[in-house]
Amino acid sequence: MLEIHNLHKSYPIGESSLHVLKGIDLKVDQGEMVAIMGSSGSGKSTLLNIIGMLDEADSGEYILDGLPIKNLTEKKAAVYRNKFLGFIFQSFNLINYKNALENVALPLYYQGMKRKERNELAMFHLEKVGLANWAHHLPKELSGGQNQRVAIARALAANPKLLLADEPTGALDSKTSHEIMEFIQQLNDEGKTILMVTHEEDIANMCKRIVRLRDGVIVEDKFVEQVRLKQQYV
Repeated sequence: MLEIHNLHKSYPIGESSLHVLKGIDLKVDQGEMVAIMGSSGSGKSTLLNIIGMLDEADSGEYILDGLPIKNLTEKKAAVYRNKFLGFIFQSFNLINYKNALENVALPLYYQGMKRKERNELAMFHLEKVGLANWAHHLPKELSGGQNQRVAIARALAANPKLLLADEPTGALDSKTSHEIMEFIQQLNDEGKTILMVTHEEDIANMCKRIVRLRDGVIVEDKFVEQVRLKQQYV
């Protein structure tokens, strides 16, 4: 599904540079649920941005679903992102003046899907996250947990190969965080590959594998016994 070999990334700082990623090697297979952890400055967000085609490595190899990702124009990167990836962000990144249905349908609009078809598919995914009755509500009329469910439905709308989640529970209280993670676990149970950046140990332990970064290198990569809290919140 995803292979990274000897990935390096630096950023210029004045007359010098900051070496953020220092030879990352990572492989994620279809159906995995992986947490990427590390303190501020460890390189985890930079790595996620490169995987998400929002940034590009200085050197190394990145292969997604058998396709080398390199030297992309912004237009080509946008096409690949829409084709391969779904994004879930801490701040939800919903469009405030569009309702839940319209937000979920947006990726399908960029794929050129007709209005009726994309609205039907968007409603299907809202039903999947339990928000069909809230389809015509604006983000400001929804709770934080509901907004994150809308964001998840939007991420799923185009049927991505890989879900990238950047601190998906960071803006939520503990109970809502676990409810969102239960739903993400369910998506993984259904076969969706998920890569998640988090700084919370309890959230990471709800994944199946934890990769820890420190100073731009992977210092630990281990499979864990996945914590399931489903019964606690039924």
